[in-house]
Amino acid sequence: MEWLKKLGAAIDYIEDNLDKEISYDEAARIACCSPYYFQRVFSYVSGVSLSEYIRRRKMTQAAFELQRTNKKVIDIALKYGYSSPTSFNRAFQNVHGITPTAAKTMGSILQAYPSIQFRVEITGGNAMAYHIVEKQPLHIVGIRIPLVCDMEENLRVVPDFWKAALQGNQFSEIYKLSNQEPDGILGISVYESPKEIYYYIGVAANASAPAGMYEYEIPAATWVIFENNGRFKEDVQSVFRRFYMEWLPFSGYKYAELPDIEVYPVCDSQPVHGDSEVWIAIKKEDR
Repeated sequence: MEWLKKLGAAIDYIEDNLDKEISYDEAARIACCSPYYFQRVFSYVSGVSLSEYIRRRKMTQAAFELQRTNKKVIDIALKYGYSSPTSFNRAFQNVHGITPTAAKTMGSILQAYPSIQFRVEITGGNAMAYHIVEKQPLHIVGIRIPLVCDMEENLRVVPDFWKAALQGNQFSEIYKLSNQEPDGILGISVYESPKEIYYYIGVAANASAPAGMYEYEIPAATWVIFENNGRFKEDVQSVFRRFYMEWLPFSGYKYAELPDIEVYPVCDSQPVHGDSEVWIAIKKEDR
């Protein structure tokens, strides 16, 4: 429950500062995690990136002001952090489908995005099968691409990375190196610093990385492992959301902020559905 309270407090900070500069660092500090992991967690539990959520909320408030006041469009644009009328017009149209000027007309159809509220809800009571294991350091070998702190951009580049890897011969070369658990092709997001964020397609192996590949060692940790059967993209994201919203708040554990591991079966085409696993590092809450 404490985790949800911290997440809710971070949202309160964002809501209180829609017409001011919003610091991702401050929001993450309130949520007690790094800015990268805050954005990552937010995207999983809300289904939208943090940047897109803030954009929607600002444009929702801007639309209210355009309709209920006589303020000029440029004044409202400046209030919500847009120094250029062009950029404000573009952001407004992306959310509402009409220009800010048109929004002033009575009867215009606009889109209202309410503030997100994180709370425990009564659901259908679907079980989450899991088991917890302790692992020594995991040595990962594979290929990688750089990521950024913006989850929106990462969600665009990672699928293309998978597609490119499967079209060449790297996929089979990577799997030949696998000789440790977890067994399968791994998708791993690694955060080292704001300028060093990577997504790996690799395997667990005790060998050094051959030419053209990279290696990374995940520290010894306690892992909760969720098994999944279904469409990879949708169901893996669902596992992460249920972990944060349903499993973690009542488990007595907290998120360890280590790389999350997606485990996929070996195949010769882009993985779409089947059996997979999600490994998430956890640690006991301080009592």
